[in-house]
Amino acid sequence: MSQAVRFALLSLCLLVVAKNATPQSDYQVVSLSSPGTIAGMVKWSGPLPRIPTFTINKDPEICDPESQKTRDLERLIVGPQGGVANTVLFLRNISRGKAMDLPEPRRFLDQKQCRYEPHILLVPQSAVLRMKSSDATLHTVHMDGAATYNLPFPFTNQTISRPMPSAGLVNLRCNGGHAWMNAEVLVVPHPYYTVTDESGRFKLKDVPPGEYEIVAWHEGWKVVQQAVFDVLTERRIQRPVFSEPKMWEKKVAVTANEKVAVNFLLSEN
Repeated sequence: MSQAVRFALLSLCLLVVAKNATPQSDYQVVSLSSPGTIAGMVKWSGPLPRIPTFTINKDPEICDPESQKTRDLERLIVGPQGGVANTVLFLRNISRGKAMDLPEPRRFLDQKQCRYEPHILLVPQSAVLRMKSSDATLHTVHMDGAATYNLPFPFTNQTISRPMPSAGLVNLRCNGGHAWMNAEVLVVPHPYYTVTDESGRFKLKDVPPGEYEIVAWHEGWKVVQQAVFDVLTERRIQRPVFSEPKMWEKKVAVTANEKVAVNFLLSEN
């Protein structure tokens, strides 16, 4: 293979990678005329898998005031009617529409009773994530993925902010000894993202009429590893490592001033 051909193939590969790494970077805000709405429900199908828990082994007076001894890792929350909470719904192939209007509670992280709240965050690309700790103990917010920070929170109710310049997934964990703490941040390039509520319901409003692909994204809920090597302490520690996220896709046609229903069934397979 000639050097010119190798260079052309390499350039093509880099173009594909860049396109996938920064989707919807050309999104444009436009004036909307007769937009529609997509609404529906995400439900669980089949036997419910074993929900992983983790032993609370530090600061029980703060982390475990009710003496539960273990903590639900919150990776899969299914309601009594089968609705799946904390599922992210988004439009994949939308390039123009409303201005960024993601809800403020999804853009502010609190550390409360040794939990990250909310568990799923949505932050606009190039915006900031604001964070604080309500707990009177040392927490950290360690991020990897589309953003990399390791931020200590030694004081309560002190808010700090960090920019999220790149679209993508950011994993959160605590390096302060509270190994069960985990959350996910999606840094998003357009406003057509939402998260299901406790009953599994969702709504995407002000969608321009057209045909789209709607995606249901859910973080991995299986614990695939329990002990990892911590580079800060240079020793192996107990920390859950989770399976990869899953996605389900559907086509959807949105018409002017109409509400279209889209429902998803999630399962192990």
